[in-house]
Amino acid sequence: MALIEIKNVKKQYTSGDDVVEALRGVDISIEAGEFITIMGQSGSGKSTLLSVLGGMNHPTMGDVEMAGVKLYQLPGEKLADFRSQNLGFVFQSFNLISYLTASENVMLPLAIVKMSRPAKRSAARQALERVGLAGKLDRLPNQLSGGEQERVAIARAIVNNPQILLADEPTGNLDSKTSEEVMALFRELNGAGQTVVMVTHNPENSAYSNRTITLKDGMVI
Repeated sequence: MALIEIKNVKKQYTSGDDVVEALRGVDISIEAGEFITIMGQSGSGKSTLLSVLGGMNHPTMGDVEMAGVKLYQLPGEKLADFRSQNLGFVFQSFNLISYLTASENVMLPLAIVKMSRPAKRSAARQALERVGLAGKLDRLPNQLSGGEQERVAIARAIVNNPQILLADEPTGNLDSKTSEEVMALFRELNGAGQTVVMVTHNPENSAYSNRTITLKDGMVI
């Protein structure tokens, strides 16, 4: 069985008297260990699809099944638990807290995990080492380059060893050289066993993945 099954997923928004169909019957199957890029023009539904996949945006219709669990049949608290245990999120804007160090930012997903403070610090250190920032644990975000901030965001996403890494335009704010370094890091994480699903507008990023899914007007083409 596939790790992720998206079946006939539709997502509608109402805007005044208008109904906007962001997703119009999407079917996708993703195997464990795949690296998938989702591409499409602005407004194609790719970020909506990622948010639905991440358990953050209830579809109007259809099922999202992950590791045999139907996400949107879980009650709110159990859905939040499933997300924290199985999913890591990386966003274009990094979403780092400015007054926390790199290590403290990476520890944030562990706040609800029953671990000792030293164990959380150790996990954060290991995650930062994996992304090549072993020497910058105590730096604040404004003391890091854009690429380093993105690496902190990736370390935060992988600190709890999730099965699945979801990334929304992770190179959108980076120059081409730094983008290549970050994409190489995603491929390395995928090679170590993490399933990666990435939304991107950059065709060059798809070269790093096993498969590219293209959306247009809320449908897979």
